[in-house]
Parts: sequence; structure tokens; C-alpha cells
Amino acid sequence: MTMRLIKDGVYAVGVIDWNEKHFHGYTYITKRGVTYNSYLIIDEKVTLIDTVHKDFEEELLKNIKEIVEPSKVDAIIINHVEPDHSGAFPKIIKACPNAKVYGTEKAKQGLLKYYGICGDWISVKLGQSLNIGKRTLDFIDVPMIHWPDSMFTYSAYDKILFSNDGFGQHYATNKVFDNEVNFNILMEEAQKYYANILWPFNNLIYTKLKIISNLKPNVELIAPSHGLVWCKHIKEIMQKYLYWSSHSCKNRIAVIYETMWNSTEKMARKIIEGITSENVEAVLFDVTKNDRTDIISYMLDAKGWIFGSSTHDSEMLPVIAGFLYFLKGSKAKGRKSFAFGSYGWSGEAVKNIETTISNITSFDSSLKVIFKPTEGELNKCFEAGQIFALKIKNENNKTL
Repeated sequence: MTMRLIKDGVYAVGVIDWNEKHFHGYTYITKRGVTYNSYLIIDEKVTLIDTVHKDFEEELLKNIKEIVEPSKVDAIIINHVEPDHSGAFPKIIKACPNAKVYGTEKAKQGLLKYYGICGDWISVKLGQSLNIGKRTLDFIDVPMIHWPDSMFTYSAYDKILFSNDGFGQHYATNKVFDNEVNFNILMEEAQKYYANILWPFNNLIYTKLKIISNLKPNVELIAPSHGLVWCKHIKEIMQKYLYWSSHSCKNRIAVIYETMWNSTEKMARKIIEGITSENVEAVLFDVTKNDRTDIISYMLDAKGWIFGSSTHDSEMLPVIAGFLYFLKGSKAKGRKSFAFGSYGWSGEAVKNIETTISNITSFDSSLKVIFKPTEGELNKCFEAGQIFALKIKNENNKTL
């Protein structure tokens, strides 16, 4: 990314990784690539906010040098130590020998563990600030959004909230602002990011948003460490974060299944026919053929979840088993579910599904079929879909 001015004296100096398609190992498929955002403020004290992935440390230094010699950087703010943000830190700290480094105490511990260095460190927390000249930078610690060390930095002078992983999107583009790209694609990526990164921290996010909302009239830009800078659509993304973090749902249903000899798939297709007959939105996902990242994104605000699996060796099939173990970490609330599946001998998969995610959703029915479903059994699947859709429609629901 060529460096770009985002406000008088404030530059985006981060980098674009067009080719990164897997994030957090293989837990997040980034079809549109990734950006690693870093910001440089030119004031009496030149300040760098966040670094980038180690693979792009030279590009970050090049971008900084287009504006100022790195040796003139006086302050480095580390909002979060995860390696996609801090990987370039050892290189940057060598290039900026006069810089003091600011972050939470947990961030200091993280840097020492990762790299064995933390620079000339000053630990900060909520209520503390750093004057760099015309600007005073306020620190807002946001532990577990989404690591214990995480914090935001706010510049009242610029009306910019530097939010690190908050409000991020995995969206590689040479544009910088939200109004320079397709809004629907942007919000799709923002929802996917929230669902796959931040969902488990809903309660914490909701509480912190109440603190941040006090800044709302004085926030003109939200500058995350991934994706686009929010300028035009701040109201929309704030509303969405409040909506998602309050466990709100829409009247829609995700049907997720894995099948061995297509019997469970036949059941799934009949179930979704029943749902559709009641004019309830639903999507059918074969967990072996769909990106888990997309499935989780759809489920984020779906009130109804239906899961199916064939039984193999007294267990559910392996891909849906892994999916459910990942899902149960979401700490979701307020969802309704039922489980179904075909089997040859004993049929434990349905019960295993219910047991695996009983901490995040309630099951009030199940449906099992031995071997290939008969026409009559498929009719029962259709009816089960109808009944479930009616339950979803008739429940009180929070809507955006």
C-alpha cells in the first residue's frame, strides 16, 4: 500500500496482503485477502500506532520513510500483540531507537514472550493518556476484545478511534475509506469478521461499546488494523456491533449437515423445503463443501440452527464434529435448534450433536432415520421443518 493521508497529519502506512487466504491457521478463510494497517501521526512527537505482519516489515519501513525518517519516531503504540500486528515490532524498534513504547501491561508480557524485547516500555490503561503536541491520545483498554492485552487509542484532536481488531474486516483493497468500496461487500466482510473473531466476546463488547458510545459525537473516523477506515458508515457499523453483541437474531435458519451415503442429505433437503413453505429464510450448508467462515457468518444472527449427521462408529461424522467444537466457543445465546440424521446400526450422532453444543443452544426435538428415508419419513422431515419454522416466527425477536 502506498502511504495515504487520512486526516491532516495522520497517515495510513500499512500493507496489503492480496494473497493471504487463510487466517488464524485454517480457521478463517479470507477470500478477499487481508490488510495489516498501521498509522503514523506527525506532531511534536512523531507517533506510530501498531505495526504489521513480519513478512511485510520492509514495506512498512519504506512507507514510513516516505513521510519521516524512522529514527525521528518518538512513540510507538502497541494496541495488540498478536503477530499479525506485532510481527514487525523487532525490526521497527531497531529502526526507531529513540521511541518509547506504550501498551497494556499484558501487551508488554506478550512482546517479551514472542520476541524477547519490549523497548523503552510504558504500561498504560483506561483513563491514561499521552500528549504528543497538539494531540492527546487517550487509551481505552479492551481486554478480551479479543486478547487480554487489547486496547484502543483515541485522538480527540483528529476525532479518530484507532480500534485495532475492533470494527475490522478482512478485505484487501488499495482503497482506504469505507465510502470507496461497495457497501454491501464491506458489511458482508465486517459481519464475517465479527462472527469468526469477536462473537465469543459479545458481553464484553456490549459493555465497552457503551463507553465508546460516549465518544460517538466526536468520532469522525474509526481506523481498525484490518480493512477499511470507517468514515461514512460509522453509524451503521456501530449499530451492527450493538446488535450482534446483544445476541439479537433474525427470523432465519441455518441447516448444516454432513452425509455419508446421501440419506442425511435427503433429510436435510426435505427439512428446508418445509421451512421454505412457511416463508422463513433459510440456507442449506453441506459442511464438507462450504467454507466454515461463511457458515459461521450466516449463523451469527440466525435464530434457528438445524444440524444433521450420519452416524459412523457411534459418532457423528468428523467434519461436522470439528465444526461444532469450533461453534461452541461462540458462547451464543437465545438460539433454537434440532438435530437429525440417518444411521445403520445405533444412531448416536443425533445425541452427540445435542450434547456437544448444549451450552449455546436449546434442543427441543430430534429426528432419526435408519438407512435410506422412505417417502413417509421424508414427509416427517418436511413437517419437522414446518414446525421449526413456525416456532422461529412466533418467538419474540429483537430486530435491527
